[in-house]
Amino acid sequence: MRMSEYGIHTIDTEYVRPHFDAAYLVVEAGRGAFIDCGTSHSIPRLLAALEHARLAPEDVDWVIPTHVHLDHAGGAGGLMQRLPNAKLLIHPRGAPHMIDPTRLIAGATAVYGKEAFARHYGQIIPIPAGRVIVAEDGHVADLAGRPLYCMDTPGHARHHLCVWDERSRSWFTGDTFGLSYRQMDSAQGAFILPTSSPVQFEPEPLQESIRKMLARNPEKMHLTHYGTVDDVARLGADLLVQIDAMVKMAQGCDGSPERHYDLVAALSDYYLERAHAHGCPMDDAGILDLLGMDIELNAQGLEVWLDRGRR
Repeated sequence: MRMSEYGIHTIDTEYVRPHFDAAYLVVEAGRGAFIDCGTSHSIPRLLAALEHARLAPEDVDWVIPTHVHLDHAGGAGGLMQRLPNAKLLIHPRGAPHMIDPTRLIAGATAVYGKEAFARHYGQIIPIPAGRVIVAEDGHVADLAGRPLYCMDTPGHARHHLCVWDERSRSWFTGDTFGLSYRQMDSAQGAFILPTSSPVQFEPEPLQESIRKMLARNPEKMHLTHYGTVDDVARLGADLLVQIDAMVKMAQGCDGSPERHYDLVAALSDYYLERAHAHGCPMDDAGILDLLGMDIELNAQGLEVWLDRGRR
């Protein structure tokens, strides 16, 4: 676990692999807020982070998943059971799924199967409606006098919010500000790519969400995948360019009998080209291994977007 000068603790949830999925603990005047929480398997690591920060479970006021994808919110119910005073703050479209996760469980089980679902996510526990606060666009959560501002940020998902922390002049971005793995850092700084994973990717809303975040002139972005990045203006510009390029690739592959294969290949070549230009220290095989799951999900999300546009 790492802590910044503003009481922001980065917690590796160890979902999938080390340094892939982060949760954040924000500490102010002896009170705490978790932003994203990983899966139910991550709960011991989150509680250990509390202890490291010299907080007790009853000192946590907020659990704030950026959206209800299970690598961000799967552990919320189990975590809330251990935090007696905490409220869950969630996007309006996400709240019903936290109160009754039946559809989340069914959807993920259909994709992974029961055994793999249990291995990846564990138990998804409902959260009592009385402990759930709906965060409309502009909602401000108070953490011991430290305002945490929630902004509706569609594009990756329609149930996505990002959290602005004025104290540190930084955003907790979930998946809206893309993916950046520390293994790919170079002398030029962080390498970043968008995430268009299924099933609600929408390119224009995603670009608008990124622009709104950049408009606050943030000093840092706290990504779920993975960790804190600066040089924000460059990274934001990179994301906007890449979203356009990914859309063009998807449209170019549309109609091919091997559309998915062609799109995966096109995305792989594109990210390799950008990684080379960035001076990434990894070889091609290492890059494709690191990004393999993201490339597959990006291709799937782009295809869902293409097909939705025809309906």
